[in-house]
Amino acid sequence: MNDAQPALHHAGVTIDASGIAEITIRHSGRLNLLGTPVITDLRLAFERLACDAGVRTVVLRGTGDAAFVAGADIKEMGRLDPGSARGFIDGLRRLCEAVRHCPVPVIARLPGWALGGGLELAAACDIRIASDAARFGMPEVKVGIPSIIHAALLPRLIGQARANWLLLTGESIDAAQALAWALVDAVVPPERLDADVQRQARQFASYGPQALRQQKRLLREWQQTDLDTAILRGVDEFASAYATGEPAHFMAPFLTRRSER
Repeated sequence: MNDAQPALHHAGVTIDASGIAEITIRHSGRLNLLGTPVITDLRLAFERLACDAGVRTVVLRGTGDAAFVAGADIKEMGRLDPGSARGFIDGLRRLCEAVRHCPVPVIARLPGWALGGGLELAAACDIRIASDAARFGMPEVKVGIPSIIHAALLPRLIGQARANWLLLTGESIDAAQALAWALVDAVVPPERLDADVQRQARQFASYGPQALRQQKRLLREWQQTDLDTAILRGVDEFASAYATGEPAHFMAPFLTRRSER
């Protein structure tokens, strides 16, 4: 990432030597609420990382363990009119799209509350690892607005009936229920959360970077195209993988062990 770029007040960004990037939501209260300045800084952070070929994976986290993101800033939302409401929600849409289309896997670290826009942000990530203290919900109907934008991902993730319940009742579920519904990929005790997130990040960082980016790209394309086209695109990506040198490099240890048997 270009060191000359100005720091982002609401998004702390670090990248370690193995290419693991971490974006931390900051200066947004103990619940990491999403107001317009926070949304803008997070989007810019993802856009910058998307241009960095050295990044292997991104961990998205809040400050502290009370919440990942406990929703949008209701003080700002309470001042919106139809025109400003469109601008606000389109900003959140652009952030979630920046996450969803990040060229490398994005891991959401979920220690506590993930509500409303926070759950949509988590849904836009590729991997969701939660503490067993985490809770999830889409309470928008309780404050007079529908759940929109990336709430549209939820029927694909958890099924239509469960999405109906979550969005229409506005009730929350605990981490065990979220795991049973496949809303999250893993649930661990709070004291293990950071270790498990880092273990997954290191695993991604150990893979061929081009193959991982190809797989992420294909997964996103498969969401938007018909089956026949998706299968044909896979042929192209498979062939192009052999132009990177990664198959020879990563297959070599397996071939060596096999020849020694």
